[in-house]
Amino acid sequence: MVRDFHLADFLTLCNAACGVAGVFLAMLFAVEGDTRFFYLAAAMAPVAFIFDVFDGKVARWRNQHSALGRELDSLADIISFGLAPAALAFAAGMRGGWDWVALIYFVCCGVSRLARYNVTAETLSEGAAKVPYFEGTPIPTSVLLTAVLAFAAWQGRLGDQLYGGVWQLGPWGLHPLSLLFVLSGTLMLSKTLRIPKL
Repeated sequence: MVRDFHLADFLTLCNAACGVAGVFLAMLFAVEGDTRFFYLAAAMAPVAFIFDVFDGKVARWRNQHSALGRELDSLADIISFGLAPAALAFAAGMRGGWDWVALIYFVCCGVSRLARYNVTAETLSEGAAKVPYFEGTPIPTSVLLTAVLAFAAWQGRLGDQLYGGVWQLGPWGLHPLSLLFVLSGTLMLSKTLRIPKL
């Protein structure tokens, strides 16, 4: 199988590796409490984003597009820009029951958005090398969420000090900051929101 991989596919795997590293670093922060792990976890998102940009550029440059490459890209993206930001948010202190619901919703929106992209990409591209626009926000925009969390860490606003505090709604707690993940996930699912692909 590896012999069938193109250079762009290896860049995509580097994207996935960054996402997995981000999850592990978030877990290390949750266990050890060392903020350096948190910063490193947050830094994995922009590094993954760089690989995500370049895998497409390399595929077009070498004219090596494939169904396998498209599937690999989506699977890598859900790790790096779906699961890893959710894990970072959990490590940051969003651990109330409603936070769980918000973060799970965010990841499920990301999975759904990428599945829709894979199904509709050929139709939207109309035979061109790439899709002219995204339906809904692309999942790598979650890099902005990790930036917010990194800024919160820099200000010492993690755990009980998260922006907005925690609201007790019924049996569970909700950190208002987790609503950013709900908004991000909802925008990913939009069919009317069209963002030109650069």
